[in-house]
Amino acid sequence: MLLFWTWWALLIVFRAFPGIDIYFSQLFFLRTDCDAAAAGGSVCGGFPYRDSGNFDLLRTVFFRLPYVVAIVMVWKLIECHQQHGATFNVGRARKLKVALGTLLIGPVLLVNVILKEHWGRPRPIQTDIFGGALHFVEAGSLAGKCVSNCSFISGEAASAGWLFCLLLFVPKSLRYAVAAPLAAVSILTPAMRLSFGAHYLSDVVLGWLSSLVVFAALLALTESQQ
Repeated sequence: MLLFWTWWALLIVFRAFPGIDIYFSQLFFLRTDCDAAAAGGSVCGGFPYRDSGNFDLLRTVFFRLPYVVAIVMVWKLIECHQQHGATFNVGRARKLKVALGTLLIGPVLLVNVILKEHWGRPRPIQTDIFGGALHFVEAGSLAGKCVSNCSFISGEAASAGWLFCLLLFVPKSLRYAVAAPLAAVSILTPAMRLSFGAHYLSDVVLGWLSSLVVFAALLALTESQQ
């Protein structure tokens, strides 16, 4: 419940102070002089990190990593259910189901199917503040004119948040070795989306936190049924 209400409290803050989003996106925007063909009052420039081949490759790896992990988890879950009786590991199967259920409900359905397709918030690169054609709208607003695959909230940040949740299921003997690289991937993924001009700060923060909310809810639900 604390995570759930924290998510809503942050949304209220970002809506009440939209300048926060604009300020952090401006940190990564490089403004340039417009050419003669540009309309008066146009903003010209771009997000330099977006054009970096190394960062783009890293983003691709981070984008695919959660789904590679999920495929391995599906395989492990099938292995679990091939066991019967005393050899069936109930705890392991439960953990795998919670993890896979979180990915399906959170990043896939809630974020990519519902929010990003229906909330219409333009990405920074689509807004006139950063050289685009659409007007800026605050977090959670339905007034945006983005048609599909929009900015609110970040799907990749949600997937990164999901990866962070998996630390709870890593055996204690491996947790210290895995924690640092997994946390780095979980933080760098939304940070890159912000630096690319693909999402505002609110999109990545709320996207990342959304997976923790769903994960905690499913974990609590399965524990209550034991």
